[in-house]
Amino acid sequence: MLSCIASNDMYIVKRDLYLERIKQRMHNGLVKIITGPRRSGKSWLLRQIFTQYLISIGVDESQIIHISFDMDDDNNQTDLLQPAVLKEYLYARITDESKQYYVMLDEVQEVDGFERIVNGLAAKNNVDVYVTGSNSHYLSSDINTLFRGRGDEIRVWPFSFKEFIEGRTESINELWKEYYTYGGMPGLLLQRTAEQKINYLQHLWQKVYMTDVIDRNKIRNREAIETLADVLCSSIGSLNNPSRLANTMQSVQHCKITSDTVTNYLDYLTDAYLFDGVKRYNIKGRRYFESIKKYYSVDVGLRNARLNFRQQEIPHIMENVIYNELRIKGFLVDVGVVENREMIDNRQVQSQYEVDFIATNGIDRYYIQSAYRLDSEEKREQELKSLLKIDDSFRKIVIVGDDIAPYIDEHGITFMGLFHFLIKWNVPNSI
Repeated sequence: MLSCIASNDMYIVKRDLYLERIKQRMHNGLVKIITGPRRSGKSWLLRQIFTQYLISIGVDESQIIHISFDMDDDNNQTDLLQPAVLKEYLYARITDESKQYYVMLDEVQEVDGFERIVNGLAAKNNVDVYVTGSNSHYLSSDINTLFRGRGDEIRVWPFSFKEFIEGRTESINELWKEYYTYGGMPGLLLQRTAEQKINYLQHLWQKVYMTDVIDRNKIRNREAIETLADVLCSSIGSLNNPSRLANTMQSVQHCKITSDTVTNYLDYLTDAYLFDGVKRYNIKGRRYFESIKKYYSVDVGLRNARLNFRQQEIPHIMENVIYNELRIKGFLVDVGVVENREMIDNRQVQSQYEVDFIATNGIDRYYIQSAYRLDSEEKREQELKSLLKIDDSFRKIVIVGDDIAPYIDEHGITFMGLFHFLIKWNVPNSI
C-alpha cells in the first residue's frame, strides 16, 4: 500500500512503487538513471524518500552524497557545474574503501562531460550512483552510449490516480473530477484554490518546460513549437504523422512549417517528457506503420492548462489516463489495428478496426479498449468488433467509465470499471 504523512493539512505521498524499483536495483553495478518531466518528483524521490530508507537500514548520513544542479532548486550548487570542481568535491567525500557510499546527482545533464565523472564513480566497488535528468536526449535515448552500457533507467511519472487519492477523504467521483481536470503534478499539493492550481500548471508550461525546450535546442521559432504543443494537446489519442501535423498547423493555426521541422519539434517535446509518441501496430500483419503515431500527454492537467481548460472531453482524457497508468505499471504500449477483408454488397472490402492499446511486459500481453460509455448495444458492438477479430489467446479488456465490478462475458472479454483499473488492477492474474 502507498502511504501518506499528513503535515499542516497537506499529504506527502510516499512513492512506494518507485522506491521499490530503486531498492531492486541497489548495488547492481549500474548507474541508476531517474528520468521524467521536471517537477514530477524525481529529486524528492532521491533526496527524501530514498535517503530516509537508507538511513532506516543503518546507512550513516556521511555516506550519502546529494547534489542538485537544477537551476530552480534552492539547494542548487552552481560552483559544482565545473567538472573538475565536481570531481574533486565528490572524491574528497569518498574516503573509506570499507564503507558503501551513495551518490545522488539531480539534473546531472547540466554538467558538461558529466558522463565521465559518473562512469568513474560507478567503476568503484563501494559507490552506488543515482542520477536524475529531464531530457531523454541526454539520459534516455543515449543511455548505453553515455554510460558505456552501465545505465539502468527508472522512469518517474506525475502522481497516478491511486497515489493522488491516498489519504484523501472526498468521494471517489469528486477526486476523479479533480484529477482529470488538474492532473497529478506533485506541486499541486501546495496549491489550495482552483486559481492557484491553474497558475501553477500554466507557469510550468511557459517558464519551465517551453523555455527549457527552446533554450536547450536553440529554437528560433518559438511560435511554431508552441503551436505544435497546442495541436498535440487538442488531438490526444488521434493518429498523426509529421506531414499531417504540418498541414494542420498551416490550415488551422496559420503557422507555416515543414514536416521535417515538425519531426524535430516532436522529438524535442517527447525528449522533455511532455508527450509520449505511441507507434501503431498491425496485429495480424505483425508490423508497425511507419511514422504514424498517437501522442499522449504525460499529465492530463498539463494538457488541460495548455488549452486554458477549454477542451474537457472526458472520453479522450480517460484514454490518456489509461495510457499513462499502463506505462506507470511498467508496460510497453502500442496502439493496434486489425485489418480484415470482408464481402460488402458483393465486393471484397478491406476494413481496419482500432484497438486502443496493446500492452505487454514481455511475458503477458493485453488488448485494451477504453470505452467511456457502453450505453447501447450499437456502442457495445462497435467497441468489441476489433477485439473479436483478434484470434490469439491473449487477454482482452474493455475499461468503461462506469464504476462496475469486473466480469468476463461469453467471448472471454474482461469488462471493468475505470476506478477498478486505476486502483485495484494488478497483473498477471487479476481481473
